[in-house]
Amino acid sequence: MKNTYLLLLCLSISVVFSQNKTASTKAIAESELKSAAQLLSVEVNPNTQNYDITYHKLEFTLNPTVKFITGKITTTFTAVTTMTTITFDFANALTTSSVKMGATNLAFTENTNNELIITLPAPLAAGSSATVEVNYSGVPPSNGFDAFVQTTHNNTGIIWTLSEPFGARDWWPCKQDLNDKIDSIDVYIKAPTQYISVSNGIEPEPPVITGTTKTTHFHHGYPIPAYLIAIACTNYAVYEQTGGTFPNEYPIINYIYPEYYDSIQPQLDETPNILALYETLFEVYPFHNEKYGHAQFGWGGGMEHTTVSFMVGFDRQLIAHEMGHQWFGDKITCGTWKDIWLNEGFATYLADLVIENFDGVDSFVSDKSAMISDITSVPNGAIYMTDAEATNVNRIFSSRLSYDKGAMVLEMLRFKLGDTAFFQGMKNYLADPALAYGYALTPNFQAHMEEVYGQSLTEFFNDWVYHQGYPTYTIAAQNWGAGQAKFVVNQTQSDASVSYFEMPIPVRVHGAGGQVADVVLNNTLNGEEIIVDVPFVVTSVEFDPERHLIAKNSTITLGNDAFTLDQAMAVYPNPTNDYLHIQMPSNMVLERVSVYNNLGQVVLENTTTSINVSALSTGVHYVDVQTSEGVFHKKFIKK
Repeated sequence: MKNTYLLLLCLSISVVFSQNKTASTKAIAESELKSAAQLLSVEVNPNTQNYDITYHKLEFTLNPTVKFITGKITTTFTAVTTMTTITFDFANALTTSSVKMGATNLAFTENTNNELIITLPAPLAAGSSATVEVNYSGVPPSNGFDAFVQTTHNNTGIIWTLSEPFGARDWWPCKQDLNDKIDSIDVYIKAPTQYISVSNGIEPEPPVITGTTKTTHFHHGYPIPAYLIAIACTNYAVYEQTGGTFPNEYPIINYIYPEYYDSIQPQLDETPNILALYETLFEVYPFHNEKYGHAQFGWGGGMEHTTVSFMVGFDRQLIAHEMGHQWFGDKITCGTWKDIWLNEGFATYLADLVIENFDGVDSFVSDKSAMISDITSVPNGAIYMTDAEATNVNRIFSSRLSYDKGAMVLEMLRFKLGDTAFFQGMKNYLADPALAYGYALTPNFQAHMEEVYGQSLTEFFNDWVYHQGYPTYTIAAQNWGAGQAKFVVNQTQSDASVSYFEMPIPVRVHGAGGQVADVVLNNTLNGEEIIVDVPFVVTSVEFDPERHLIAKNSTITLGNDAFTLDQAMAVYPNPTNDYLHIQMPSNMVLERVSVYNNLGQVVLENTTTSINVSALSTGVHYVDVQTSEGVFHKKFIKK
């Protein structure tokens, strides 16, 4: 979807997506921001905040050969505070002919600030509901967003809408508030009989033909924001499919230009397969009581209008991205521009999962490598935006940060939690009744992932979502006694906002006989020594071979130093203020640990590899570690 009041869009990606990921993501982002050079005012209209819309009946009369619209909009709303007037966002270029409440004509004014102000017949108390009917007509403005477009394809007229971010007011009186979804809508489109009309939801009954005109009725019974309501009308050819499995089957209805029908139909045949994958990984298609589908239009990308994505092309990855928005963006919409990654990063990652599941691990690794290269091409930048950044469409729709980094953070979270917990957390997030068919902020998502993980993820979200940059790792590896290898991890950061990126590090080790083992280094600090079990002598090592991490120019080297028992014994962290841990080869047996102060007095004794030293005085202390292989002497600093 596009986003601009949370729009998420997706743009096209080719079948060789994994090889051209960076260019494709940039194309998606550019199409979604739509007006890339502008600064947007993201302030909602304060004059529309005293009511909540619950229902719209939208009746439009149009002809695809003429840029003109006649409409009757019936709106039911509930007062938040006592109201004497109601204000709608409404383009100056359109003209209201009448406003009614029932049979009563109401007074109204259209100011020069794109507002329609209606005087109610009596004060409406908070909590009370009312319905008004607005009749209007005119030529929707072309103001840089082109929310209402009349053009041609193959010499045939077409009208289509794309209301992102604030374009809905350009073709109907509405409330363009990100945080006020309309409970349900009915859309009636009257057009010449030779054309086929498209909108959200399903057709409850066949179109009604009256003379030379045909009226098509669509009903959408799920909450929807104004910017996701869309219409289109031209000489579409219709290709129908079926999605879902019993008892949650639903129609897939595709509206295609006749001149492209034969070439596009094979591409559309991927649609049920992608829907099935998402339903397996996450949940049943959120709008399965209605339909899914696509409508071809002329904008250079795609837009995930609820239940019917508007598309310029139909390659698999564009279909996958826009479809992903039906879950992440349409069902749950990001609550602020700062949280746009909950839409764009998630839709990007869902399209990546299509590569993983349909094309295999190698293609998925190639895909992730391209994203990592894009992310690390600049040393700074956070997923979560500042107030100033959230007013800049170029920053909101940054392909590097909102899309690629957002997707790769999900990949890292999946690696950290494991597949079972990660996908369960995603399912729980989608099923949360406080978020479903409403809005979410980043802390809402974090809370669900922490619940399945069983631990805090504050450090992870601070490092990778709220702060900037990425790490470069320098890791030294060494064979370390019988059946073990030792790794010393050091890291630098590309941006000072993060002091240390804590993250499990995947490493692949190889043996002379063709043996391969994947190990994970649970790294939390610089200079950390980590000993892992490896059932063979290591002859070569690889850093993050399957590209789970955002990192740049990282190296891992295997040393040839001779192994000694004294080297194998280590105490960490050093300095420490609470616990001291003893690290030693697995073929050693710990017998006793004695801690001495600088006067040579025994101040602590223990028989475990984790010692609580919080009660010791500050300064240098000495440790005798008695083992089955002898006594080893170490020292540490108590902070």
